[in-house]
Amino acid sequence: MKKPANGPELILASKSPRRRYLLKQAGLKFSVIPSSFDESSVTLSSPDVYVRQLAENKARDISEQYPDSWVIGADTIVFIDGTILGKPGSQADARAMLKNLSGRTHQVLTGYCICRHRTGSRFSETLKTDVCFKKLTDREIDWYISSGEPFDKAGAYAIQGIGTFLVKRINGSYTNVVGLPVCEVVEFLINEKVIELTS
Repeated sequence: MKKPANGPELILASKSPRRRYLLKQAGLKFSVIPSSFDESSVTLSSPDVYVRQLAENKARDISEQYPDSWVIGADTIVFIDGTILGKPGSQADARAMLKNLSGRTHQVLTGYCICRHRTGSRFSETLKTDVCFKKLTDREIDWYISSGEPFDKAGAYAIQGIGTFLVKRINGSYTNVVGLPVCEVVEFLINEKVIELTS
C-alpha cells in the first residue's frame, strides 16, 4: 500500500511505539508527530465517548498545524467494574491492577480519529474488545512486574509483549488491544483514496 503520487501526507499524532509498529506492519508510509494536547482538559464521561474525544482532540491538534495532511489520533483505555485503569505509577499499582484483572474479563476501548483540516474531513469511532485473563498466581504477577513491562501500559499489561501469557482469550480486534484497530483505519484510508493498493 502507498499514498497516491503527490497525495497528502499521512501523520500519526501519537508517540506510541505500538501504534507506529502496527501501521508499519500494515505497509503504510507516514510521519510521526505526537500531539501535546492536554488530556486532563477532557471531562470524564462514558468510556466510549471519553476515549473518542481524546482521540479527536489529539488528531485536531496536529491537523490544525498540518492542514493538508491526513492525521490519525488515537487513545486506548482499559475498563473494568466501572473504572478506567490507567498506567500504574508504582509496583503496588501494577499489582493491584493485575490482581483485579486476574481470572476476569475486562474491556479495552480504543478511540480513533482520522481527519484533514483543509477539507474539513473527519471520521471517528470507538472500538471495544473483550479480554479474558487467566487466573494469575502471586508469583506470576510478581515475575511480570519485575520484567518492567507493565509500567507504561494502561491496565499494567501488554498483550503484544511478555503479557501475552496473561490472556486466555479475546473477543474482538487484537490490534485494538495493542492500541489501534488497523482493519478499520486502513479500510477508511482506502475508501478515501488516502492510500491505494499496488501490485
